[in-house]
Amino acid sequence: MNLKIEKKTGALVVWTLAIVALLRLLTLGMYPLTDTTEARYAEVARKMVELNDWITPWYDYGVPFWAKPPLSTWLTAASLKIFGFNEFAARLPYFLLAVLIAWLVWDWARRRSKREALLAVAVMSGTMLYFIASAAVMTDMALVLGTTLAMRGFWAAFERPDAPRPKEGWLLFIGLGLGLLAKGPIALVLAGIPIFLWTVFTGNIVNAWKRLPWIRGILLMLAIAVPWYWMAEQRTPGFWEYFFIGEHWKRFTVTGWAGDKYGTAHATARGAIWLLALAACLPWTLLLPLLAIGRKKALAQSGQPVPASTKNWRLYLLAWSIAPCLFFTMSGNILWTYVLPALPALALLAAGWLAGDVRTRWVDVFVSVGVVVMAALIAAFFINQQRVDSWKTAKAAVAAYELRKTGAQPLLFMGDLPYSASFYTQGKAKAVAGNTELAARVKQGSVFVALNPDQVKELSPELMGLLRLQATSGAYNLYATP
Repeated sequence: MNLKIEKKTGALVVWTLAIVALLRLLTLGMYPLTDTTEARYAEVARKMVELNDWITPWYDYGVPFWAKPPLSTWLTAASLKIFGFNEFAARLPYFLLAVLIAWLVWDWARRRSKREALLAVAVMSGTMLYFIASAAVMTDMALVLGTTLAMRGFWAAFERPDAPRPKEGWLLFIGLGLGLLAKGPIALVLAGIPIFLWTVFTGNIVNAWKRLPWIRGILLMLAIAVPWYWMAEQRTPGFWEYFFIGEHWKRFTVTGWAGDKYGTAHATARGAIWLLALAACLPWTLLLPLLAIGRKKALAQSGQPVPASTKNWRLYLLAWSIAPCLFFTMSGNILWTYVLPALPALALLAAGWLAGDVRTRWVDVFVSVGVVVMAALIAAFFINQQRVDSWKTAKAAVAAYELRKTGAQPLLFMGDLPYSASFYTQGKAKAVAGNTELAARVKQGSVFVALNPDQVKELSPELMGLLRLQATSGAYNLYATP
């Protein structure tokens, strides 16, 4: 296919991606930070700015957050410091990370063909998990940046057997260093599994050793990551034990692990990661099989043998794409976001498959529709959440409190303090354990109390008589003492 045809057939996909990306950017601040994931990581970042402590992330005042390294927190905190404490600032770094990863994939794939590169970006961007993660405050997108850099850096040594790309090979170690700062040793695992499988199956173990600067590269990786790990342990002793033993061993091996200091483990059936992967890849798990209809007659290279270089490339992507599922198959504590590091590889695989189809206009329409449908479905979900006021967040309750308070009355929440309450009050909201403590606080003076419907039912009649309803939101009712 010549360049002129590529430009003509790719215009629809380009415009679709541009419009969807712009709308995604413009809507980053139009919905609240929700509990627990988004609000938790946003609040940890807010405390980093407030306390001006860029070494130790803080879960609460005096309670260090040992669950994750700080790369994503650094990015969020920097954005909050520049743009203020709001939803747009909290989410912006993850949108920019998604754009950067998309560029890395495009720039990598365009060496094969610009059409393949464009299709890879479209498929990845239109995948449900990637689309959601591109504007969600969580650590996984920073990990994907690290693993994508690492996988691209390793392949640079084999992309052109006659002239490997030695400078680009350093991306392997830079990516691993960033991955260690994003989520920890899991970055080494998710890059190491596909690299190991590919080198073994293709007989490239010796070549891999010769073509990459392993000793200097590992030193670079350690120079990127180790200083923070050392300083973190010095600042808050016990971090290493909890992070390496608890988060990276017990969370993996113990179903429903009870040692989580910051929530609860996500107990799931072993092997469920494969089903989660199918859900994460919607709508393509449903749409791409439809393109197989009539494909045999529409192959660009029908009857021609597949070059060895293309076979190696596909095998590399396949190993990369299944690595998270292979690793987490036997884990009893998983989330669907664990599939995210595989999406660049899956998109590149799908793009190679799509680019071989001579029905270029039909393929472009099909891919563009998939991207638009996914964006529309998620937008419809958000609009419905706004309409029925059913976000899991304390934002509305905090806003009602700010409008009604006349002095220094505190805002109280019963039970665990929602992360969103801490974020939107900038750390001023407080928690009470139950009816007894709430009754004691009410007797001390004027207070506001935010309660969810279940908590309202549990109030004693005496206590209920001391409170007056001020406002109602989907998640909380706001009460105040007379």
